[in-house]
Amino acid sequence: MSKLDAIIKEFQDLDARDRLELLLDFAEKLAELPEAYQVERDAGLHRVPECMTPTFLWVQCISGRVRIHAYVAPEAPTVKGFVSILVDAFNGTMPDEFAAAPADLLHRLGLAEILGMNRLRGLSAVQRRLKNEIGKAAVLAFEA
Repeated sequence: MSKLDAIIKEFQDLDARDRLELLLDFAEKLAELPEAYQVERDAGLHRVPECMTPTFLWVQCISGRVRIHAYVAPEAPTVKGFVSILVDAFNGTMPDEFAAAPADLLHRLGLAEILGMNRLRGLSAVQRRLKNEIGKAAVLAFEA
């Protein structure tokens, strides 16, 4: 069972209120953005523009493994929680593992029924952006 599968199962075993609490717990676990990336964030680089919440992603592929750094504005704990789930599930994995992630992840986590439509669109955009960035990082790593 992959780490993502375990996270999905954990969410599916909860009622809506507890799923929201678990999402907020994940928000607290998102690592601080390394200082080396803060200047880029402050310059607006690596932002996911489709998400209304200031959300930034950095992706590298090192020794064939995905390395993700992320920043989400602290006033948006649901967005921060979802980004934290993605980082937790895919940091250190092979790039094709993210490519195989379900497109309906928000539904599988049971979050679609408790978050608003605008938030769902933004979170789906974050997932798509991360998928694209991982693909680009894998190509760059292969060419290097």
